[in-house]
Amino acid sequence: MQSFVVSADGTRIAVYEQGDRQRPTLVMAHGWPDSHVLWNGVTGELGERFHIVRYDNRGAGASDVPKRVAAYRMDQFADDLSAVIEAVSPGAPVHVLAHDWGSVGVWEYLSRPEAADRVASFTSVSGPSTDHYGSFIRGRLARPYRPIRFAKAVNLASRFSYWIPFSVPVIAPALMRAGAARRLQAIDTRGPKFQSDTLDTDAANGLKIYRANAIRSLTRVRGDHYVTVPVQLICNDHDPVVRGHGYEDEARWVPLLWRRDLKAGHWAPFSHWRAIATATAELIDHIEGAPAARGLRRAQVGRQREPFSDTLVSVTGAGSGIGRATALEFAAQGAELVVSDLDEAAAKATADEIAARGGIAHSYQLDVADADAVEAFVERVCDTHGVPDVVVNNAGIGHGGKFLDTPAEQYDRVLDVNFGGVVNCCRSFARRLVDRGTGGHIVNVASMAAYSPSGSMNAYSTSKAAVFMFSDCLRAELDSAGVGLTTICPGVIDTNIIDTTHFDLPVEQQDRAEQVRAATKKAFAARRYGPDKVAKAIVAAVVKNKAIRPVTPEAYAAYGISRLVPSALRRVARSGSL
Repeated sequence: MQSFVVSADGTRIAVYEQGDRQRPTLVMAHGWPDSHVLWNGVTGELGERFHIVRYDNRGAGASDVPKRVAAYRMDQFADDLSAVIEAVSPGAPVHVLAHDWGSVGVWEYLSRPEAADRVASFTSVSGPSTDHYGSFIRGRLARPYRPIRFAKAVNLASRFSYWIPFSVPVIAPALMRAGAARRLQAIDTRGPKFQSDTLDTDAANGLKIYRANAIRSLTRVRGDHYVTVPVQLICNDHDPVVRGHGYEDEARWVPLLWRRDLKAGHWAPFSHWRAIATATAELIDHIEGAPAARGLRRAQVGRQREPFSDTLVSVTGAGSGIGRATALEFAAQGAELVVSDLDEAAAKATADEIAARGGIAHSYQLDVADADAVEAFVERVCDTHGVPDVVVNNAGIGHGGKFLDTPAEQYDRVLDVNFGGVVNCCRSFARRLVDRGTGGHIVNVASMAAYSPSGSMNAYSTSKAAVFMFSDCLRAELDSAGVGLTTICPGVIDTNIIDTTHFDLPVEQQDRAEQVRAATKKAFAARRYGPDKVAKAIVAAVVKNKAIRPVTPEAYAAYGISRLVPSALRRVARSGSL
């Protein structure tokens, strides 16, 4: 529903409303060169939950286009927001989401005394307060004797140099009418672009924003712009102008502050609208009285927390061994766990142990080799608990035997579980991590057998080598989405995997299977290297975003030899036997 409100200077502002007015009101403000259409993606996510109000800035869309440059100062933008709020929610506070210059205008409005009563929360995307950002830059430029901070400030200030060509009259507007803004957005975005049909004209008209505010923003930096409204910053790591470290002092000005970082460019509402919608909704829900969501708790600035507090971690094969130890270690670091295992009772036992230690865990039965079961499991987990922040794909089975002694069905089973299980879990979890847009981390547990050939462990080594290369490929693919991936390669670890390992021996030696099992188990126990050490290595690798992490001295040694003298490992493989 379109309507118009009249701002303080008589400019008509086009307003678009949808949703039930009895629900919390969310006002959305856009920047240059956009119109209210910028928020189509976010509105599609939130339209059923809130009373959504969008409006076109002066000079854009269906709003009036004032001729005077002075009509585009940020105090005029603040007047426009004030008029919209009074029209759509008289007497009741609203929540605000804004981007770019629209966000800068909201900050200007928040400097006014009445703003605390009219705005319940503010989510800012790539549009800082010129007072706060300017103070940050000025403060560091005034201290050249601190070279690193000084250099960062120079870098931040230099990024606003594009304001100069944008402020050139006649030529800059002509370029915009020829499609320069559209091409600029194409460089910095991926995914759908929510652009209006009037984008080129809006871009030309909106350039007066730069002429009206460039000099003022640099010369008029107030030192008393404190904000009592709860504020959420969404900082885009790939924004070429508004850099995240420019907000390092923001808590000085805003006592109720949250911050989320996205692996996104300046026009994140194009590429990460779901992440923006989720962040905005979580803040609104909390301000309206709901308990803070996990992501919102993690984003709160200044809140004391354990390393993995407010983090959801999924661990497969968590009923015993490395999986159980990893779940316990993450829980000790404050994480909430989703533990799964083929043995439902074992998974529950792990969850119960975590609960007994004061943690939170949810147990599930899962056969990772069943792709349909994995997808159903992941769907249920994400719907019930949310998308995990860390996914540990640990489930696997042991196998000993030469290739010619191993039945085809047994060989396939090892590959289906050890490699196929990792692929299934990555396919289902990684897609959701990417769609969420806020990063995350995947851990795939391989083995030193991945790069240490063995004539007597053909199926097992092949399955782990497949995990190793698959992880390398997937790591490269997920990097742009901010999702890390670590391949863990344990050596000889004293776990109960030998108890369930299947040994395929020559027909004449089948009666030796239990003898081989007992000897192998004794050797593993003598190694005295428990799964708790692997668990600590996994947690540390996630923190440091390590690509490959061997565990145990022999795993490191074999990894080094495999890179430098692989023929030595092949000679060892030829002499190996069960």
